[in-house]
Amino acid sequence: MSFLNRINLKIILHFMGLLLLFNGLFMMVTSGVSLYYDDGAFNGIIQAGIITIVLGILIFVLTKNHRKEIKKREGYIVVTFGWLIMAFSGTLPYVFTESIPSFTNAFFETMSGYTTTGATILNQIEILPESILFWRSLTHWIGGMGIIVLAIAILPLLGIGGMQLFAAEAPGPSNDKLHPRITDTAKRLWLIYFGFTLVETVLLNLAGMSLFDAVNHSMSTMATGGFSTKDASLAHWNDNPMIQYIVIAFMFIAGTNFVLSYFAFKGKFSKILRDEEFRLYGTFILVFSTLVMLITYFQADWSLSTLNHNMAYGELENSIRHSLFQVIAIVTTTGFVTADYTLWTPFLTMFFFGLMFLGGSAGSTAGGMKIVRHLITIKNGILEFKRSFHTHAILPVRYNQRAIPQNIVFNILAFFILYILMFIIGVAVFSFIGLDFITALGGAASSLGNVGPALGDLGPVNNYNSLPAFGKWWSAFLMLVGRLELFTVLILLTPFFWRNR
Repeated sequence: MSFLNRINLKIILHFMGLLLLFNGLFMMVTSGVSLYYDDGAFNGIIQAGIITIVLGILIFVLTKNHRKEIKKREGYIVVTFGWLIMAFSGTLPYVFTESIPSFTNAFFETMSGYTTTGATILNQIEILPESILFWRSLTHWIGGMGIIVLAIAILPLLGIGGMQLFAAEAPGPSNDKLHPRITDTAKRLWLIYFGFTLVETVLLNLAGMSLFDAVNHSMSTMATGGFSTKDASLAHWNDNPMIQYIVIAFMFIAGTNFVLSYFAFKGKFSKILRDEEFRLYGTFILVFSTLVMLITYFQADWSLSTLNHNMAYGELENSIRHSLFQVIAIVTTTGFVTADYTLWTPFLTMFFFGLMFLGGSAGSTAGGMKIVRHLITIKNGILEFKRSFHTHAILPVRYNQRAIPQNIVFNILAFFILYILMFIIGVAVFSFIGLDFITALGGAASSLGNVGPALGDLGPVNNYNSLPAFGKWWSAFLMLVGRLELFTVLILLTPFFWRNR
């Protein structure tokens, strides 16, 4: 029996049609923004939306007589190809409006958007039509919680169970749920996500941002993305500390497990305080920010490193704010910029490079390795010392007072090995196409960790436009692999996945 006969191909295509339909509807919303601002991009965006919707409906209707069953194998295919479908169709507004006429550049920008990486090839962001800026931020917002999670919230209408898709979309070690039914979980996640976005928009607007900028930056913040409507990113508001403190607070929230946010709304604060990952996440932010603040206050040359520099609020306040902002921006993989951290000190350049491997909490919109994986790996390492003295003792790794199954520990260790291997391969490929060593290191770490700003020629004040075409496609591949946490994409590249059984 061939592979195509063994998988439910119709339901895979049916889901691709559904995703195209979703993407097209979001484009229609964007066309409304263009109409409101009369920015000259309406025709291109409406054409992109119509083509995407028509294609989605066509595939959706032609595959309506599918077998309503989706297994893990189909789940991996749907998630990976679903993201590719979203990325390819998402290039159309850029190409049709000629905002990004190069397809390679348009695909890079779109993949960077959906994977919430925030790396850009654009040199002059502020001259773009408002609707295109809105579309960039919207791709972040869609990808932040995951278009797949959005879609499975309505899968009961199709008579399909969504657990396989949810597992493939969020393959991290956290298995906490807000509700026993996976579709209800997805709905609650999106409700919390939308609520935080709305609240941040209101606060940023009250703090002095225009409503348009507030909406865009709120979508980017909650998605831990990093696209901004300004060339200087959040450094554009260096003379308005309140705006930056609001963004700091919501970056921290976005990098926290959304299940904990749900517990907070239910008044179950003790569960939050007992969560080991949250405590370590908060400790890392506090300790690392304090370290950076002390170094920047006593050593850094602010006149060189701070964009749109304004010392009206005093050196100490500047050190505290910029240090806290940049640490949270990198740890949560949001990637907003208020200062060029590569010019602070050589030690801090290395330090921020290391933070790219940290990542936010499991169950958050942040990318990277995730705090819980580091925590469990450290705990397992400590237990290995004890096991070497007590060879017959059974010493399970415990997380939140519960023993972690050994297969989960092995999965996390395998993830670390695979992540570092992908990073090394990423550096090697970037070096092979001509990037200097520092730039290659930063580009691979940033792309794989969905961070955005990197090092060298891809640093905080630069962009990815200098990459050759192949480098942009390679970076986009690393973004996808990192966003779907390696296994979901890489398993499709293994022979046994496609082998007849």
